[in-house]
Amino acid sequence: MLILEEITVEETMDINTIVLILTLLSGVALFLYGMSVMGDGLKQMAGNKLELILYRLTNTPVKGLLLGAAVTAVIQSSSATTVMVVGFVNSGMMKVAQAIGIIMGANIGTSITGWILCLSYIDGQQGIAQLLSTATISAIVAILGIIFRTFLKKDIYKQLGNIMLGFAILMIGMQTMSGAVSPLKDNPAFVNMLTSFTNPALGILFGIALTAVLQSASASVGVLQALSVTGGIVFESAYPMIMGIGIGAACPVLLSAVGTNKYGKRTALVYLVDDLIAMILGTTLFYGINAFVHFDFIDLTMSPFSIAFLNTVYRAVAMLILLPFVKGIEKIVTLLIPGKEEDEDEDEDFDLLEERFLAYPAIAINQCHRSIVLMAKSCMKNLNRSFTLYGDYSEKLYSKIRLREKKVDKYEDKIGGYLIQLTGKQMTEIQSKEVSEYLHCIGDFERTGDHAYHIANVAKDMVEKNIRFSSTAEHELSVLESAAKDIMDLTIDAFENQDLDTARHVEPLKDLISILCDELKMRHVQRLRDGICSLDQGIFYSDLLNNLERIADHCSNVAVCLLEMSKTDYDSHAYLSQYRREKTGEYAQYFKEYDKKYKI
Repeated sequence: MLILEEITVEETMDINTIVLILTLLSGVALFLYGMSVMGDGLKQMAGNKLELILYRLTNTPVKGLLLGAAVTAVIQSSSATTVMVVGFVNSGMMKVAQAIGIIMGANIGTSITGWILCLSYIDGQQGIAQLLSTATISAIVAILGIIFRTFLKKDIYKQLGNIMLGFAILMIGMQTMSGAVSPLKDNPAFVNMLTSFTNPALGILFGIALTAVLQSASASVGVLQALSVTGGIVFESAYPMIMGIGIGAACPVLLSAVGTNKYGKRTALVYLVDDLIAMILGTTLFYGINAFVHFDFIDLTMSPFSIAFLNTVYRAVAMLILLPFVKGIEKIVTLLIPGKEEDEDEDEDFDLLEERFLAYPAIAINQCHRSIVLMAKSCMKNLNRSFTLYGDYSEKLYSKIRLREKKVDKYEDKIGGYLIQLTGKQMTEIQSKEVSEYLHCIGDFERTGDHAYHIANVAKDMVEKNIRFSSTAEHELSVLESAAKDIMDLTIDAFENQDLDTARHVEPLKDLISILCDELKMRHVQRLRDGICSLDQGIFYSDLLNNLERIADHCSNVAVCLLEMSKTDYDSHAYLSQYRREKTGEYAQYFKEYDKKYKI
């Protein structure tokens, strides 16, 4: 009978242990999910403005630290901030030295979450005090959140609802974790385990392992705060765990650097180097001084509030000490990840289109704009080189044109795919119009590159067949070439600066080029009749005129798109009909100017 009772007791203990572990894990799961929902809501509500400020206003380490702390406090994740910065550096938007200050600030900003979690330990007893309890606050916030999320139509209210719901879930998760571990305060084995963490090495390793598993420093601090309700955590064990949590938080950042260039990898490594140096300094200074002074607070029993305080003070002091040594940290990561500092290969232009930026549409759209401008300028460079081939043909220059044309094709594929991915993201109306505009324009810019390459092929064929145009034909082509260069310059300038006034110059010049091409074809037909030019010359001449006319057409498409996208609807036919009808307006004025400039 006694044996049966012992077996029953053991089975009950095993079941209780399983239930406790499952409850604790469910609390962690709710906490992580709530933090994710709240952070996503905060990012959406910020409208990506903080991220834009982050990479534009970081010219000094102090600014970087302050901005990094502010952005991390908003999006509730130092890892997310650092991963975003890794993307900035990888794409060439930011230097490693600029990123170091931001990462230090992110280390401080992430400690704000610990103070938010302290709200979950407010406990009302009776009467009015119950209104201040965590359960009551969570319930009210959850009810408001679901009302905002379900019944209000504006996006900003829905985002606010998501923040409230995320906060409520986070609080419930914390309560669940605390409730799960609370009975353990009377368990000698558990208390002995926590006491073992007074050994600095064990405490640091526990912090690293916990954060590596949870992939969040904030979550690890939350678990530590939950464990503190047992009364088994003292300052001597909490301090090394806090140091270890900082190092463990580098895991997701280091993983994010896989596939980046050497600058991106160096930036990710900064997070780990910062926290390793902070841990070395924190361990050496604190335990070295304690050996002589013997701090009275080392046996202080920690509470959720004191853990939040310790976390903030440790991170703030460590990062402020490291701030003057930004250049030194940069040298360390450069030594750890070496590489030549020469100009990068042209293909690294594609690093502008970072996958990480898709979560931040404002930045992703800005990067697409920069990439399209680079593509357009590549087309312009090829057009200039193609014209050069007529007077001074070389196989080397032709090869350069061919290679650049392949790069332009890669640009179109990469940018087009990136923009399609962006269409699936939540964007403002203005951002959606910008994406639509860019999707319209990239094809036209790529086609100008194709025609520039065709012109180079005509030059190559003429050299191989030893064919030259008459002096009259060459003069006519030189005038048309100047007009083609002009319309390309105008179009690229209008797109790069989103300059609608410049865009309005394109259509009159395009119409003039079309008229000139028709006129020059007729003149060449007359030269053929007069026997001045041969049939082979005529074929090449007509081919050149067709390519130049098509370049002007594609430039017109881009300009019209810019003008129409500034309005509510995209209707190129309606715009062109109206614009051309204004014979006495600006169209007529610009047409007259270009007619005079390109008189043959």
